[in-house]
Amino acid sequence: MRSGLRAIVAGAFVTATLALAGCGGSSANGSDNGKLDVVTSFYPLEFIARTVGGDAVNVTTLTAPGVEPHDLELTPKQVGSIATAKLVVYEKDLQPAVDEAVDQNAEDAGFDISPAAQLEATGADFEEHSDGIKPAAHKENALDPHFWLDPVRYGEVVKAVEEKLVSLDGANATGYHERAKALLGQISKLDTEYKTGLADCKLNTFVTSHEAFAYLAKRYGLTMVGIAGFAPDAEPTPSRIKEVQDIVKAQDVTTIFYEELVSPKVAETIANDVGVKTAVLSPIEGLSDANSKETYLTLMQQNLQELRTANGCK
Repeated sequence: MRSGLRAIVAGAFVTATLALAGCGGSSANGSDNGKLDVVTSFYPLEFIARTVGGDAVNVTTLTAPGVEPHDLELTPKQVGSIATAKLVVYEKDLQPAVDEAVDQNAEDAGFDISPAAQLEATGADFEEHSDGIKPAAHKENALDPHFWLDPVRYGEVVKAVEEKLVSLDGANATGYHERAKALLGQISKLDTEYKTGLADCKLNTFVTSHEAFAYLAKRYGLTMVGIAGFAPDAEPTPSRIKEVQDIVKAQDVTTIFYEELVSPKVAETIANDVGVKTAVLSPIEGLSDANSKETYLTLMQQNLQELRTANGCK
């Protein structure tokens, strides 16, 4: 009932928005200033669109700073922006509200980056279960959406967005290519820093509040232990907390990582019980007031330093 009501309200708003756009005489790019109108679903994709698009695009993002992306609900105004955009960059199955809005209002403009990210099952669990039990079959087969925490996969998505922008706006192709090349160079450097920075560590295991770092762990030879699954604010079962505590003790883990957009309560409780410290390891799903001046690149560098410190890397 709730989703049906949202669709009715959004549909009415979109109809009005499209009517106004028709009267306003906007450019072929969907913007009065001649720039390409691009909507992105959350921060990692916003960073790509802004960096590669440069001054040739108008970029808006659907997930506001401080909002946990998995919990996103769209306003009628946001649905209207999706309906009038020339390009909507999103990751299918990550944010159901975005999927629904694209399917209903922007099927032609929607650009799902999942194929470029080459998502795979990493063994992490990405659904909540009311009884606290994670079915083994689901745990093995769930596709991990957190591609951006692996610089190599992130670079592939940069290339895909670059190609899409060029196909929609060939007049500005040179600028898109130049900016994408520069960004890919920075991402390649980041990958090298991770390879060398995590090559010689006393520990290979790290514990984090939710299972967002499986691609990163796989890329650089680490083992991730997640307290919760897909939903970062999900309450772990007592048995899972006991499992994590046992791993921390057995492997001499020094740090329980939590993230900036959710409460650190569970991480702090586990850390206090086993006598280790806590620190932030950002899943880079969105910015907040505390890190609004940071970028994907600087946050990834901060994550590297936190991992090196926690795992005793040379």
